[in-house]
Amino acid sequence: MSSKYREMKLRRKELMTQMEPNSIALLASAPPRLRNNDAEYLYRQNSDFYYLTGFTEEHALLALIPGRKKGEAVLFCQEKDKQKELWTGILKGPEAACVEFEFDDAFPISDIDDILPGLIEGRDRVYYSMGKDDQFDNQVMDWVKVIRSKAKIGAHPPGEFLVLDHLLHELRLFKSASEIKLMEQAAKISAEGHKRAMACCKPGIKEYEMEAELLYEFTRSGSRAPAYSSIVAAGGNACILHYNSNDAEVKEGDLVLIDAGCEYEYYASDITRTFPVSGKFSPEQKAIYELVLHAQDAAIAAVAPGAHWDEPHNISVKIITQGLVKLGLLKGRVSQLIKAEAYRDFYMHRVGHWIGMDVHDVGDYKIDDNWRLMEPGMVTTIEPGIYISPENKKVEKRWRGIGVRIEDDVLVTKQGNRVLSKGIPKTVEEIETFMSRAIH
Repeated sequence: MSSKYREMKLRRKELMTQMEPNSIALLASAPPRLRNNDAEYLYRQNSDFYYLTGFTEEHALLALIPGRKKGEAVLFCQEKDKQKELWTGILKGPEAACVEFEFDDAFPISDIDDILPGLIEGRDRVYYSMGKDDQFDNQVMDWVKVIRSKAKIGAHPPGEFLVLDHLLHELRLFKSASEIKLMEQAAKISAEGHKRAMACCKPGIKEYEMEAELLYEFTRSGSRAPAYSSIVAAGGNACILHYNSNDAEVKEGDLVLIDAGCEYEYYASDITRTFPVSGKFSPEQKAIYELVLHAQDAAIAAVAPGAHWDEPHNISVKIITQGLVKLGLLKGRVSQLIKAEAYRDFYMHRVGHWIGMDVHDVGDYKIDDNWRLMEPGMVTTIEPGIYISPENKKVEKRWRGIGVRIEDDVLVTKQGNRVLSKGIPKTVEEIETFMSRAIH
């Protein structure tokens, strides 16, 4: 068994130790998704399912049954089928899946309706991800109904249904050494993509031409897909937070904001850089950029064990508000402007989010309504920004249309933090030097 599957087996064991006595957990694979008519999107396994199994096939289900004498981890999956494999690729089949992935037991998915009610029967509690997939919700209830229909002859249906997400997502929040290694590789590939896109940037190019450079680098380096829809936003488009049309022409004097990251072996990266098309920041662009960079540096420095989750955000808000007052874009006392959230006209999102297998990863931000404390193994983005809409008539025209965001992926370590997304120009000097070499 590989170290990867050994780690996944340990995750299953850890989850089962946290489950209530006499319970069963059910977790389904992701359903295939249609893109249009009968053409499917590239299949991507459900993150929770992959985290516990490493199994990448569709039409599968994991049952975890602590204390079951015949085996606690049971997989249902597709059977070997030569005819089907001719069309869609090799299937593991229950026997091979048992051996390779270290499940205690495995059955054909076609037999699930006959077998699973018997596994649920006698268990007091069922854990599963309720309310996320109507079809699976109905399927679980159908299995329970089968048991209830036999109650008169002594069958014992479960009496309690519990959400699996909380226990499982708390495990996923803390990254192991192997997970961090994969996230570093994802960030490294993304960094090369960002540099390719920056290097090809020039007036007259289309945003999607730069996106193509990102995607080329991602794919050639072993990533099968971006972790999210890439944002390549020139000029005023950078002021649209989730812009992804990526079809505008890049003009002389524009800033370009690229927010893009690849997914590598199921782990995401999320990186943003902003740079001038002409190779040199205008005075206004430079002032906004350096303010955002100052806020990012300070927010990253605040990422440390024992710090409240909210601390980096509050620091970024304070620095950005102070800077906007200094530049004349906000007027008033900084403390009152922060209290009134006046900065939200320019900085309308939080400074970061958890990142891992999902780009907006799982894990609670609060415990009992209080911001949680950071702990080693957590990974967060730090991504302050300032966006001055082209339509913002409250500011002088020279500021309008400037959108800047700077984002990195930051690991909480025992000593403080470590930035995983290194190797992309970030200071004004680094960017202008890089762009001058690329242009000339």
